[in-house]
Amino acid sequence: MTPTAFRESLAGAAPPEGLAPALVALWHAARDEWDCAHAAVQGHEGEADCDWVHAHLHRIEGDAANAGYWYRRARKPVASGALDEEREAIVAALLTR
Repeated sequence: MTPTAFRESLAGAAPPEGLAPALVALWHAARDEWDCAHAAVQGHEGEADCDWVHAHLHRIEGDAANAGYWYRRARKPVASGALDEEREAIVAALLTR
């Protein structure tokens, strides 16, 4: 899947089949479905991709301290730019592996 196809899938009723949990969470986050997004990664603690998305979600929530914790767990720098740009960057990074 490409980032463009991912964005186009947001018009659907559910995430595309076969997406990894981190991408499922980002799909829900892009649709402002924070609780669904959080639930998608919460059960995958310790998986770097999910920890990275978990950090992003807590940034959305406005909980900088909790976001910082998850960025450290994911071994990623704390993001400070626009939330949409960060989400797009994470999607692109995860899809190009």
